[in-house]
Amino acid sequence: MVQLKVRKFGNSFGVILPKEVIDRLQTGDGQKLFLVEAADGDYRLTPYDPTFEKKMEKAEEIMSRYRNALRALSK
Repeated sequence: MVQLKVRKFGNSFGVILPKEVIDRLQTGDGQKLFLVEAADGDYRLTPYDPTFEKKMEKAEEIMSRYRNALRALSK
C-alpha cells in the first residue's frame, strides 16, 4: 500500500505519485491517467481509458461479425 497526501496546488487539490507508482503505471510527465469508479465503490487509477476499451470491444465484435465483407473490401 502506498500512502499519498492531498496537497493544494493553486485553486485545486492533487497528489504526488512516487516513482514506483509511476513506473508501475507505465506513465510519465504529461501522460493522462484515469480515475475510474469500480462497481464496488472503490476508485482505481489507470493509464487506460475505459471508454476507449469498451469502444474497441464493440469494434472487434463488429469486425468479427462482418469478417468476410471486410476481407472483400480490403482487396
